[in-house]
Amino acid sequence: MARNPKPGGRKLADKGEAMQKRPIQTRELRPRFLIVCEGKQTEPNYFKSFRVNADVEVFGKGRSPQGVVEYAQKLRRKSEYTHVWVVFDRDEFSAEEFNAAIEQAKKQDIGAAYSNEAFELWYVLHFDFCDTAQTRQSYQVTLTEKLGSPYRKNAIGLYGSLRNRQPQAIANARRLLEMYQPNHNPAADNPCTTVHLLVMELNQHLV
Repeated sequence: MARNPKPGGRKLADKGEAMQKRPIQTRELRPRFLIVCEGKQTEPNYFKSFRVNADVEVFGKGRSPQGVVEYAQKLRRKSEYTHVWVVFDRDEFSAEEFNAAIEQAKKQDIGAAYSNEAFELWYVLHFDFCDTAQTRQSYQVTLTEKLGSPYRKNAIGLYGSLRNRQPQAIANARRLLEMYQPNHNPAADNPCTTVHLLVMELNQHLV
């Protein structure tokens, strides 16, 4: 003899089914940037000036290119980041060390915003396309002329001063890299920079 279902049994089952079908809301992960720079002030001051809807941690370590990559790896093992970048210059470092640091970063899925010869090339590209090798000192002379005031290496307000010219800088940096393709050699190709790649990634999160 079949038993009659308990009163309310069907309603409870319907409620359970509805709860199972209800989509689970997941919280979108807030982007977290780790940027480790060779320079202690110039590069950190610039990247700290970006106003983005993301958590950005910038470190200026004063280390060699490979030392910067190794430090970024160390920090990434201690915490979770959605974007990890290193920033370094060719400067007086050997070609072997410079290129090895770029390759090491690539193998570790770390973005490399490198410059040959100096980070100041990125600033100059805001004003003009530059395909002639220059020293750090000559970049400083050029920037003093373009800015209309003495260029100070560790100045804090350069991001704001150059913000409106940034699209031109990105276009010039792209054009410069294209000149060296398909056999780009970062240590030998002077001038060159990939700083615009990090800038473009940060720009995706501007507020």
